[in-house]
Amino acid sequence: MREGKQKLFSIITSALLALVGLFLFFGGAQLMVLGGSWFYVLAGCLLLAVAVTGVKAPQLAMRVYAAFLVVATIWALTETGFNIWGLEVRLLAPIGFGAWMLLPWVWRSGGNWLADKRDMLGAIGLAVVVLVISCFTSYSIDGTVPDDRMAAQGQADPAADGVADADWQAYGRTMGGDRYSPLAQITRGNVSHLKRAWVTRTGDVEQDGEGTVAGPDQGHEFNLEVTPLKVGDTLYMCTPHSWVMALDATTGKVKWKFDPHPDTADLAKNVYLACRGVSYYRIPDEIQTSCRTRIYSPVADVRIVALDAETGKPCDDFGDHGFISMRAYLGHVPHGFHFITSPPLVAKNRLITGGWIFDNQANFEPSGAIRAFDATTGEIAWAWDAGHSPETWKPGPTDVLTRDTPNAWGVYTADPALGMVYIPTGNAPPDNWGGSRRPFDDATSSATIALDIVTGERRWTYQTVHHDLWDMDIPSGPSMVELPGPNGESIPALVQSTKRGEFFVLDRRTGAPVPGYPVEERPVPTAGAAPDDRVSPTQPYPAAMPSLTPPNLKESDMWGATLLDQMICRIQYRQSAYEGQFTPPHVGRTTIVYPAFYGVVDWQGITIDPQRKIMLANASYLPFRIKLEKRQGLEGKGVLPRWNGQGEEPAAKGDALSVSPDYGTPYIALTNPWLNPLQIPCKGPVWGTITAIDLVTKKIVWQHPVGTTRDTGPFRTHNNLPLPTGMYNIGGSIVTRGGLVFMGATADDYLRAFDLATGKVIWTDRLPAGGQATPMSYEIGGKQYVLIAAGGHGGLGTRSGDYIIAYTLDGEKGAASAQ
Repeated sequence: MREGKQKLFSIITSALLALVGLFLFFGGAQLMVLGGSWFYVLAGCLLLAVAVTGVKAPQLAMRVYAAFLVVATIWALTETGFNIWGLEVRLLAPIGFGAWMLLPWVWRSGGNWLADKRDMLGAIGLAVVVLVISCFTSYSIDGTVPDDRMAAQGQADPAADGVADADWQAYGRTMGGDRYSPLAQITRGNVSHLKRAWVTRTGDVEQDGEGTVAGPDQGHEFNLEVTPLKVGDTLYMCTPHSWVMALDATTGKVKWKFDPHPDTADLAKNVYLACRGVSYYRIPDEIQTSCRTRIYSPVADVRIVALDAETGKPCDDFGDHGFISMRAYLGHVPHGFHFITSPPLVAKNRLITGGWIFDNQANFEPSGAIRAFDATTGEIAWAWDAGHSPETWKPGPTDVLTRDTPNAWGVYTADPALGMVYIPTGNAPPDNWGGSRRPFDDATSSATIALDIVTGERRWTYQTVHHDLWDMDIPSGPSMVELPGPNGESIPALVQSTKRGEFFVLDRRTGAPVPGYPVEERPVPTAGAAPDDRVSPTQPYPAAMPSLTPPNLKESDMWGATLLDQMICRIQYRQSAYEGQFTPPHVGRTTIVYPAFYGVVDWQGITIDPQRKIMLANASYLPFRIKLEKRQGLEGKGVLPRWNGQGEEPAAKGDALSVSPDYGTPYIALTNPWLNPLQIPCKGPVWGTITAIDLVTKKIVWQHPVGTTRDTGPFRTHNNLPLPTGMYNIGGSIVTRGGLVFMGATADDYLRAFDLATGKVIWTDRLPAGGQATPMSYEIGGKQYVLIAAGGHGGLGTRSGDYIIAYTLDGEKGAASAQ
């Protein structure tokens, strides 16, 4: 019986090793032909040798496998050093196989167990020791904000003029977008006493069934990304299905709710169901109105609604009984081709907005022009239209703004004292082929553009990517800060974050780089672009500011759960076109794009402490792959119907469902995150960081991985070990005068408080759903609160929900520690 059991397990072991060996041998041979690593062929040969000798010569098989494990350990150290994530993918599975061979009934010679297993024990011991040593490797940049800077109570924050310390009146608290709270009741010393004060559920949840009022949400990204406002004793917010709500700031009780009942035809077509926030504005006293304090909110069917902040009823003197249509002046807009997810900017009796234009569908899409409306009446005041002459004008009822111009879908920021609004622009569609772009498209895309708030005249433009072929649109308006000049003067500056992970520091009066913060044009790859397109030979790089742009990828950076899927990623790497950042998309060959349009820093933008001059940025790292294909192939098969822009976009079939059709161009585009067959990223950790940068010294103060794999497992499951890999994140941070940074954002469903001085996590709370929103902080009744929306993010795959959660210090303990 015992011999039979040993024989059975020996056969099973040999069979498994033979299968793995064959896979590694043939895959490794392909990799070597492509110019890649030799290790996989060698590993395949050794495992095949172990499989063949295992049944009849078990001791020899054990020794050969032990030799393989020693070779694998040395090779792993040579490729990655003591990098735990690099070693884990190379060694964990081989160690597991070795541990299997230590079982008493696997490959025995008839002697005692120790004699049979000695070589294997030694090899496993060596590999485990290497892994244990690597566990102590740090992926942080450790540093500390000096005590005198932490205590700094320097110049006032000009952007906060007229905003009560207790309030959060705009998306970034002020129109300057620094996301800084001057409140200091909650401190580094007492944040451990922070507890939930109240939890409110909005009731707007993802609809995945048939026949619901809002329509089924399947196939959409349902994202609760909202940052509520707080004015007086009330919080104001919106939900993914465009409800607008007012909550009591003390209790979270709903004061009023308004449902604009968006057109279900738009809801059925919109790619995203999201609303990042509303806007608050008080109509000046000299203007006659019965609706003085207003909440403006985007509606998913391309409208803007103005509501009385006290009652939640539409302001009858605004537009058509409280609504204006953003389809006006755009000509034909197919359903789903235009909607607004960010709050409009409202200042000087102007409501200014753009919106999202459906990426990569055609080169005859609706205009991306910026429009300003009278904040009282809703009448059009001006449009900034890059393709019109003059570019700033007031269109009439039948006029159509220039189609297919760069759009601006993120949150705008402004300096009311200078009278300027700062617009972050994207591309003229489509994103990955620019052969039909016009000179004014190229001049105004992927840029920060300053417009006069009242007149709409362009004051200046600063471009961050030339002839953008990678969807490196600027997803968030810049943040304002006052910086010391070379002669001791104070310079009104702004910092523009980018998806690239670069930070441009500009004089917000002129758009020129601030002295001491130069920008250089550096050469970038140009070979291999589509023959009917062009590529800019250089791109701008801030030369003095720290960069969060990742290093160029190498084959040894490839990752996975095992050697097998890691090898697949290596083969894909070698097969792809890639010469580093800005490798142009190729026709007929997959191109690696890294950093990618998912962003290093996305729509959350950055946070700036205006007193301490510290900038905070949370970043994500995920490569994408793009391939351009001639469109005749899919159109010829009939799976991609032809379309000239009339009526609704036709539905694709079969193989065309996942492509970007790019109608009107010679190509279609296939764009996907670079994941292996197990749906694990081909680029290993670290995947997410939070960084503090000193804006005066222009150095990184500290940087740490942020987030774990707890809620992100293989095949998009929500169960995993909480490995400290750093995690993908969507949503921003805030900073307080109390020396704390608060951030949700990460895919592991936590709200965290960081010590601003060191970046160390000093408090956490487990959220009931994904916290992919930027928090905020306010004061009422003598208490400081921190609030976050926890409702998940469809694109990131976090748990969906409808929670608004407010925290404050826990009773007497918190009050005592705040003294």
